Amino acid sequence: MEKIVPPTPQAPEFGAADCFVWNADSLALDPVTRVSRIGIDLIRGVDRVRDILLDNTLRFASGAAANNVLLWGARGMGKSSLVKAAHADAAGRVGDDTLKLIEIHREDIDTLPRLLGLLKDTPFRFILFCDDLSFDHDDTSYKSLKAALEGGVEGRPENVVFYATSNRRHLLPRDMIENERSTAINPSEAVEEKVSLSDRFGLWLGFHKCSQDDYLAMVDGYAAHFDLAVERDKLHRDALEWATTRGARSGRVAWQFIQDVAGRLGRRLG
Repeated sequence: MEKIVPPTPQAPEFGAADCFVWNADSLALDPVTRVSRIGIDLIRGVDRVRDILLDNTLRFASGAAANNVLLWGARGMGKSSLVKAAHADAAGRVGDDTLKLIEIHREDIDTLPRLLGLLKDTPFRFILFCDDLSFDHDDTSYKSLKAALEGGVEGRPENVVFYATSNRRHLLPRDMIENERSTAINPSEAVEEKVSLSDRFGLWLGFHKCSQDDYLAMVDGYAAHFDLAVERDKLHRDALEWATTRGARSGRVAWQFIQDVAGRLGRRLG
């Protein structure tokens, strides 16, 4: 009987940390004492979406109404970094240690109702964060997410918002949506069922490929922050060559280039 009965959820110790990871196997929240993140002032080239996300996070942290947020678009443009940075910035401004960030893995979405049950009757406010959220063919766990966000009898607890990042605006493969349209008896209803998941997010923040100027601004920002003694023209030449070899310009590529520069200078970052 012990093997088939799910474990009893452990009472979380929310004072242990500001960030947690949801462990679906033990139905527990594992505290993260050292979070991998950068300051919000180092995230360049996405000023408008940065300000929108930070404003939404600050309103939520202060107890006001706020939206679920879907950050979608180009790879490496700082979607997940922005979520973690916005949480840190908002928590620092509010300063009462009540705003918590909880990461839930994509494969554990079907346990989301159990997690919400642990969070709803507490004095804390929670940003649930799922990085690289998407759903494949024959995957029905998106229905659990839909119900947890806005549907169901209870709905989403007022002390919880959901932030997700994805390369897809509708979280589902385009060919999956098109297949539903072509094979369903009522195509519009079948497609609506799939696409309506994105409607649960009140804010859609798009991230697009950056220009050369934005890319170099990211490099300059990192170099100045970490006080890397490299002549500016040489830094830009090397940064553009690095981006060419990677075949892309993005915040991730800029960060990887700065790590390489710091390594050649014998420096540590962080």
